[in-house]
Amino acid sequence: MQTQLTRLSNGFRVVTERMDGLKSASLGIWIGAGGRHERLDQNGVAHFLEHMAFKGTATRSALQIAEAIEGLGGHMNAYTSKEVTAYWVRVLEDDALTALDVVADIVLNPAFDPEELETERGVILQEIGQMMDTPEDLVFEWLQKTAYPDQPMGWSILGPAENVGAFRSEDLRKFVDERYRPGSMVLAAAGAIDHDSIVAFAERVFGPIPGGSVKPVETAVFRSGEHRKVKDLEQAQFALALEGHPLTDPDIYVGLVYATIIGGGMSSRLFQTVREQHGLCYAIGAQAACYSDTGSITIYAGTGEKDVASLATLCIDELRRVPEDLTEDEVIRARIQLKAGMLMGLENAHSRSERIARMILNWDRIVELDEITAGIDAVTRDRVAEFATSLRRNGDPVLSLYGPVAEAPGLPELRDRLVA
Repeated sequence: MQTQLTRLSNGFRVVTERMDGLKSASLGIWIGAGGRHERLDQNGVAHFLEHMAFKGTATRSALQIAEAIEGLGGHMNAYTSKEVTAYWVRVLEDDALTALDVVADIVLNPAFDPEELETERGVILQEIGQMMDTPEDLVFEWLQKTAYPDQPMGWSILGPAENVGAFRSEDLRKFVDERYRPGSMVLAAAGAIDHDSIVAFAERVFGPIPGGSVKPVETAVFRSGEHRKVKDLEQAQFALALEGHPLTDPDIYVGLVYATIIGGGMSSRLFQTVREQHGLCYAIGAQAACYSDTGSITIYAGTGEKDVASLATLCIDELRRVPEDLTEDEVIRARIQLKAGMLMGLENAHSRSERIARMILNWDRIVELDEITAGIDAVTRDRVAEFATSLRRNGDPVLSLYGPVAEAPGLPELRDRLVA
């Protein structure tokens, strides 16, 4: 496999990774413009824009866009996250540039037809309604909002219904003008691709776009707090977060190993204690979320009304005892899990293109696999124990509860138990 990076004069970047033996390619445009890049009155516009990109361009209708890719036997999709919007396609080798032309067209030339906008507005409002009816989604929405109060990082990616109901074409165009700049874009491709051909395409299509800087995002500040909503549901939803590492922190791998030990699989402490020993839930897990300037360690589980108090205190107790009885075997097993998961996840072209695109957006360079595995292997028991101790002594948790949670312990009780 060969990874190559080319920078155009206007700041646009092209990164590719050829995978010999493949007959397909995954290509797309990744843009450093997501939910946290919005102003309050814009909240939801990045996601709305992602939807509208597929609804027609100056030269293609929505049907023609779909037929252009599916007529090749390909697949096209997109997503919006806190910091990134991505448009990507997977096709056979000989169709890579044809498909890339479609992706570039929807990114650069969206029509924002008023009739299509009204149709998609209804679709997104239905999506918001679906999220509001999904307890496990809501509890995370509230967790994020509580951890980052009155900050773009804490706002919903979908946006509030009142914003979605009011957006007009000019609102979408304004966000494109502000955020879809060459220096914020990466064309990434992996699989059966030719780097020089893709660079030539980028020079022709993206090269003429004037460069220019974008306004910096508001720095995210993690806060402690609680959000509790009592409702008559079958299960009590429990989510807890502590501040973790940003992507730029050299200790990022310590947080990843720690989260894996706590709740990264069936052998993890939370799974073994809360599910296997006490039978309080069907599934429980922990994960480390890392952004450009902030991060979090999050625990989530759903349980019954009578069990939520026990589940919450058991989770805190597991966090408390990590510094005291962490074993070398646990650290070794977590390191192996992380490395194996990373490597197995890179056995298809889309995962590869996603990986190299995000590396360029986050670090403006390719981080080689050897460097990542070395970083993971450098995590020792002492480093994990030190991080766990800092969370126990200095961590200010964020708590989100939804469902039959009237009797669940509150944040002050859980915080006191954590630091005791």
